[in-house]
Amino acid sequence: MPAQSTVLVTGATDGIGLATAARLLELGFRVIAHGRTRDSATTCANRLSTRRATVIPVWADFSSMQEVATLPAQISAHTTHLDVMLNNAGMIATRYEMTADGLEHTMAVNYFAPWLLTLRLLPLLLAAPQARVVNVSSMTHAGAELDPASLDGAVQWSAYAAYSSSKLANLLFTLSLSKRQPGMRVNALHPGVISTKLLRQGFGTSGGNVSDGARTSVYLATSKQGASISGRYFVNCKQQRPARNALDEALAEALWDTTAERLTEHLAGVEV
Repeated sequence: MPAQSTVLVTGATDGIGLATAARLLELGFRVIAHGRTRDSATTCANRLSTRRATVIPVWADFSSMQEVATLPAQISAHTTHLDVMLNNAGMIATRYEMTADGLEHTMAVNYFAPWLLTLRLLPLLLAAPQARVVNVSSMTHAGAELDPASLDGAVQWSAYAAYSSSKLANLLFTLSLSKRQPGMRVNALHPGVISTKLLRQGFGTSGGNVSDGARTSVYLATSKQGASISGRYFVNCKQQRPARNALDEALAEALWDTTAERLTEHLAGVEV
């Protein structure tokens, strides 16, 4: 990527997202940093900005599809194109709850929000010579089950099942988008078991440092390999075959159709 390419990092206010944004800024990117609130995004941008480079803050609560749908207006006020979109924001709900949009909370933030935001940002992505979309998934997808007709998991909900299903959905989205947008590069990754707030709160354990967790995201955003292939899954900066259910094209299409139907009111003017 040439210097001054523009990157959007979602969930940039702490953990892996913050480390990713910091590293991309060091590498010469113009960084747009997303946070859940205006205060958190502004604090993050002030923390990262240097005398040579100013980080741009944008904000939206990913549990609200209305806020997600209006986020592109903030972004387009600062740039005419996006070279890299890094879908990093994520969470794990510790109890079953529905958002105001009628979506299970973890699935809303981890899957529906990045799906909607990416589609609404397609004009900016397609304005770049060869944009990259990088989706942060997880190795937990391997044990997940996903029924597009029952994404809310009300019958047998658990925090882990909701999280792993959302990460499988990220991979199926990667597969679908890569086929729909052959001019872009769309890839996904497992960042490793990293000591983040999500890992501590959701899994009660610790792991590696956040700079290690950012490494594969940065690799896909900057490397020649990241510019040459699409629809793939990476671990430790190396391509790896995901679980079989993540390669199920019929499941990916069913999920895409269901997602578009669930988010219809937020897709005005978007080519789905």
